[in-house]
Amino acid sequence: MSNYATYIANRLNINQRQVERTVELLESGATVPFIARYRKEATGSLNEVQIAAIRDLLLKLKELDKRREAVLSSIEEQGKLTPELRAQIEAAATMTDLEDLYLPYRPKRRTRATIAIEKGLEPLADSIMRGVMPAGAGDDDLQGARDIIAERISEDATVRNRVRNVFRRRAMLTSALARGVKEEDERVAKFESWTDWKEPAAKAPSHRILALFRGEEAGVLKVHVKPDSDDEAIASIEGSGQWAVGGLRGQALPAQRQLQLAVADSYKRLIEPSIENEYRNLLKERADREAIRVFAENLRQLLLAAPMGQKRTLAIDPGFRTGCKVVCLDAQGQLLHNETIYPFTSVREERAAVNKLEALVEAFQIEAIAIGNGTAGRETEEVVQRCRFKNKVIAVSVSEAGASVYSASDVARREFPDYDVTVRGAVSIGRRLMDPLSELVKIDPKSIGVGQYQHDVDQRLLAESLSDTVVSCVNSVGVELNTASRELLSYVSGIGPALADKIVAHRNKNGAFASREALHEVKGLGDKAFEQCAGFLRVRESQNPLDRSAVHPERYALVAKMAASVGTDVQTLMKDKELRSQIKLQDYVSADCGLPTLQDIMKELEKPGLDPRARFEVFEFDKNVTRIEDVKEGMVLPGIVTNITAFGAFVDIGVHQDGLVHVSQMADRRVNDPGEVVHLHQHLKVRVIEVDLRRHRISLSLKNVENQKK
Repeated sequence: MSNYATYIANRLNINQRQVERTVELLESGATVPFIARYRKEATGSLNEVQIAAIRDLLLKLKELDKRREAVLSSIEEQGKLTPELRAQIEAAATMTDLEDLYLPYRPKRRTRATIAIEKGLEPLADSIMRGVMPAGAGDDDLQGARDIIAERISEDATVRNRVRNVFRRRAMLTSALARGVKEEDERVAKFESWTDWKEPAAKAPSHRILALFRGEEAGVLKVHVKPDSDDEAIASIEGSGQWAVGGLRGQALPAQRQLQLAVADSYKRLIEPSIENEYRNLLKERADREAIRVFAENLRQLLLAAPMGQKRTLAIDPGFRTGCKVVCLDAQGQLLHNETIYPFTSVREERAAVNKLEALVEAFQIEAIAIGNGTAGRETEEVVQRCRFKNKVIAVSVSEAGASVYSASDVARREFPDYDVTVRGAVSIGRRLMDPLSELVKIDPKSIGVGQYQHDVDQRLLAESLSDTVVSCVNSVGVELNTASRELLSYVSGIGPALADKIVAHRNKNGAFASREALHEVKGLGDKAFEQCAGFLRVRESQNPLDRSAVHPERYALVAKMAASVGTDVQTLMKDKELRSQIKLQDYVSADCGLPTLQDIMKELEKPGLDPRARFEVFEFDKNVTRIEDVKEGMVLPGIVTNITAFGAFVDIGVHQDGLVHVSQMADRRVNDPGEVVHLHQHLKVRVIEVDLRRHRISLSLKNVENQKK
């Protein structure tokens, strides 16, 4: 483990002791949120990002060691494992280094070189490499000898690293129409910007790399990643060790010429395609990681969007021909009523729809109306605005992204087995207004509509990153044990789907949990799981006030001791700021509980279970702009940020077509990351700089528009 810790510490620039303690905790089954929140003394207060980076690098090193053992075993079985080679393999620090060392020993199909060896031409190849040209060697024999030399060159780790270095400095990313594709092909329009493209590969942004590779996958483009010229790469081989071809004189010149031909052939036929493929994969991995980072950050902002809170809500899933599905929910999000209105079929039906909405709002004492922002969304808003409610009711446009996916899912069928998909979708719209986090965890993150090229990136990495993000968000907010869904509970530290099912089953059978301690009654939930999850669960009705906070049960006795030291009980201590100010934290420092944990405890005693999410604010679009035809250049309009990408941000201005604020239009300064300027669901004003009705594109700007800072 110390070797792992040393490498990880150097790679991540983190103190080795911090890494060692973090690895110990991870190996014992502790989760990232638990370690970050409740083991600050052990890790030196490392944050979730640092702990996750240690976890991921540890897994990579273990995979490398597993592969190392397989390589050693394979070479040993061949009887070719020398002490020197073993030492090189054991010292290999990356998978690339390891595979380079294994390349000459990897079982391979018949090649031109193996065929030449079968013909007995290996001695001729050896002779040429020594600078000696045997008399009488024919052209076919020389070709075979060069094939042997070319393969040896291609399997030389030093050569491959020299060529990699040339690629790193000189590789160009180019794309052109694929062979056989005509410009009039309808598929070309989507990639017309990239049919004659060229730029340094090292500087190519992630979204462009993914766009080019998508075009290639579609059969429209042919993409290359390699230096413009072969000269530098070939020269790097010719100047490398035993393949050096300079300085030979006299009788060695014919052999030198054969070696030069072998070097050039090795590069073009074997090395360049291999390193290009490797470099393409590196570019793709870099682009994937950046796209996944943007997606994860967008998802985090979406999940942590301000909740309206527990209000009786009427939700509408709009539709023109099929009508608008209406549901009424109580303050806990339970379905009370559903029906369909048809405000867009006739004047009479519109009047009936208004009357119906007014009646439902009064009958169910509705406090808020959630309106899906899809087809007919703005028109439905106009219908709601014509209603005359007796009490104040707020109306909010809510993103429908993923609602249809949820409505057809197993989760929705379990929740509403007796209702069709339209009712389920409307319920989801209403609930995501009340509490976005609790509702959106039921939907595959890839279906929420905040990604960039999410179907093109490495799906395993994407799933892992998005899962980490959901786990982080759920645990940072905390979960009410007695009302949380199975899906929400499954993301709590230490629980997972199986235990979530058992918790819900126990709750359904025995009623609400009276305390955190009552979790021990759940069959299959042991001490380790309790340790990991308890601090992130809330029991609002518990007699122990600490059960409503993020204070971990392992610290309850400590808090009781604090209260006793100032002559009071825990409940009074939590309410009395003056009493808390009398506590000297230094008196409670111990080997496993230092000032960071004690400070966290005091914050929780002051504001137990404080929700870290922002305060909910009502937003309204411009009432005079409901269609793209209403949008004119120069207008300044209110909008909501719906998606952030590497090249800009998309903003909903209420016309069923999001506009794009390109990164160049975000500020009067250079902006490298749009996330520095805006955040998801941010309410802002934008200026219209262009409207393209034919292509349904709206270009927006934040320049010279007054907005609050991010």
